[in-house]
Amino acid sequence: MHRFTVALRLLQNLDPPGVGARTLAECLMLQLRSIQHESPGDEVCPVAIRVVKQPIDLLAKRDVKRLAQLCGDSEIRVKSAINMITRLEPKPGRRFIDVERNIIVPDVIVTKSGRGARAAFRVQLNPDVVPKLRVHDIYAGALKAHRGGEGHQALQQRLQEARWFIKNIQQRFDTILRVSRAIVERQHNFFVHGELAMRPLVLREIADELGLHESTISRVTTAKYMSTPFGTFELKYFFGSALGTETGGNASSTAVRALIKQFVAAESATKPLSDSQISEMLKEQGIECARRTVAKYRDALRIAPANLRRAL
Repeated sequence: MHRFTVALRLLQNLDPPGVGARTLAECLMLQLRSIQHESPGDEVCPVAIRVVKQPIDLLAKRDVKRLAQLCGDSEIRVKSAINMITRLEPKPGRRFIDVERNIIVPDVIVTKSGRGARAAFRVQLNPDVVPKLRVHDIYAGALKAHRGGEGHQALQQRLQEARWFIKNIQQRFDTILRVSRAIVERQHNFFVHGELAMRPLVLREIADELGLHESTISRVTTAKYMSTPFGTFELKYFFGSALGTETGGNASSTAVRALIKQFVAAESATKPLSDSQISEMLKEQGIECARRTVAKYRDALRIAPANLRRAL
């Protein structure tokens, strides 16, 4: 027997079951064989093994009828087999990964006072992220005391550069604060009611209001975070394109995505909503959103298509 084959078999017999698999189907097969070895009387496991031997796309689509034909078994038993397969681990080594948790420290903190539409929001920089920079008095004083000395001009230039650097950092955080306050003012309904109340907003609106370039707003809102009563969000989250409504107004794409998420959460597990159905439901809410747009937003929300959400 070839050395590679021997090594592969030894590897695939190690824990956890499925390690060393070369394909997803092989990974599932190894786990099913382990289950069969531990529970030889299980009637579903042999059917599941026959299912994973079939083209994997049929399993992904949950094509029960076609799989039943290929496996020579009943649709009921194939459904039970698929349910068993869905409980397997496609990445058996995942539980051993020491995942580094990236904790987001917000740059801006929004606090609420009052209730309802009259609620007021205070926007302030997070003092933990604002660097406390200054030119030490000792160095500035020493430079003044040795005017005209050797290297004085070069040192004077370095002192000026340090002061400009500190000023630029302060201006940067001042811009973040100004942009954040403008966002909170424009998106007041979000801070009161949540993402369903988000209004359309583009970078140019904030740029024109503050007298800044659009590219500046783009840089300021990238990888900068705001702590709100509804959670912590990147500043870019508050910007979204507009979709037309029956009343002639506009709905934010963020609010539409929130509606789609809400519709899917409330759908029947046995009859999940198709993209076309979701599009029609949005029209009932007065929002014009084509099926393709629904599919794009659904993908962005990492929601599977209807055929993959259907419970067997």
